[in-house]
Amino acid sequence: MASQNFVDYVKICCRSGKGGAGSMHMHRDRTTSKGGPDGGDGGRGGHVIIRGNAQLWTLLHLKYQRHVIAAHGEGGSGNRKHGADGKDAVIEVPLGTLIKDAETGEVQAEITEDGQEIIATPGGRGGLGNDHFKSSTNQAPRYAQPGEDGLEEWKVVELKLLADVGLVGFPNAGKSTLLSVVSAAKPEIADYPFTTLRPNLGMVSYRDGKSFVMADIPGIIEGAAEGKGLGLRFLRHIERNPVLLFLVPADADDIPKEYETLRNELAQYNPDLLDKQHILTISKSDLLDDELERELRAELAQHLDTPPLFFSSVAQQGLASLKDAVWQAIMRANPLLDESRYDR
Repeated sequence: MASQNFVDYVKICCRSGKGGAGSMHMHRDRTTSKGGPDGGDGGRGGHVIIRGNAQLWTLLHLKYQRHVIAAHGEGGSGNRKHGADGKDAVIEVPLGTLIKDAETGEVQAEITEDGQEIIATPGGRGGLGNDHFKSSTNQAPRYAQPGEDGLEEWKVVELKLLADVGLVGFPNAGKSTLLSVVSAAKPEIADYPFTTLRPNLGMVSYRDGKSFVMADIPGIIEGAAEGKGLGLRFLRHIERNPVLLFLVPADADDIPKEYETLRNELAQYNPDLLDKQHILTISKSDLLDDELERELRAELAQHLDTPPLFFSSVAQQGLASLKDAVWQAIMRANPLLDESRYDR
C-alpha cells in the first residue's frame, strides 16, 4: 500500500437534484376542444448514492472531488406523461466506510458489503400535475405543484480498514518491520518515531495455503485518546480487527507499564476494544541473550496473566510461533467462520 496514495478521510458536499414540476395542461385533440386536465407529474430529482466496491482500498478518488451533484428531474407534460427522473450521482467507496453528517458527527450509514447502496442525499419529489387536483367542484384546475427542492449536505466519509489482526504499539516498537518481514508490504522503516504516518496492510501467508490480513497503524503515545500524536486519527482502523497484536520492544524501560498504557489508551477511546482477542509480544528479542531473556520472562510472569511471545523480525526468530498464535486467536474470535475464506 503506497502511503502517499492512502486517503481515509474526506469531506464532500452532496447536492441532490430538484424534482420536476407537475404539468398544468388541458386535454386537446382534433375532436376535443375543451377537454379536462391531464397534466402529468414531474420526475424526482436524482439521489446521491454511495455504493460499496470491494476493489477499492482508499478514498483517494474523492480527495479532489469535493462536490457531488445529481441531476434535476424533468417536468411532466400533457396526456398524463410523467417526467423523467433525474440521473443519480453514484459514489463508490471501499468496504468498511462510514458516512457521517459533517455538522452533527452522527453516523448515518456503514458500507460493509460489495454492491451495498445507501442514499446519502435523497432527491426532491416531483410535483403533481393538475390532473390530481380535479374534483366535482373544480373540474378545470389551472395550477400544478412545483417540484421539491433538492438537498445540499456536507458529509464526512471515513474509512476503517478491514483486517484480521491490527498491530498496536508505541512509535519505534517494530510494527512496520514485522509487517515487511511476514508480508510483501513495503512500509517506510527508519530509526525515528512516527515513521509510519498512514496505515499499511499486508497479506500474511500461513500454513496449508491459508493467509490473513495484517494492519499496521501509526504508533500510539500516551494521551492518544485525547488527541495527542497521530493515534486518535488512526485508532478507528483497529475497531474492526477481531485480533489485536500488542508490540512492546525488549529494550523498553518498563514493559508491563507500557503494555498497560496501551490498554488504557484503547479503553479511553473505545472500551469495547479490550473485549477483542489480544496477544502481547516482545519485539526486538535479538537484543537479548539467552540469560537476559530467561530473567525477563521470569520478571514478566510476576506482572502478567499470560506469558508474552518473544520474536525478532530482523533475526527471523519466533515468527512461526507468532503466526500460530495469531491464527488461533482469529479462529477464537470467529468460531463460526468458514476457514476457506482464508485460502489463498
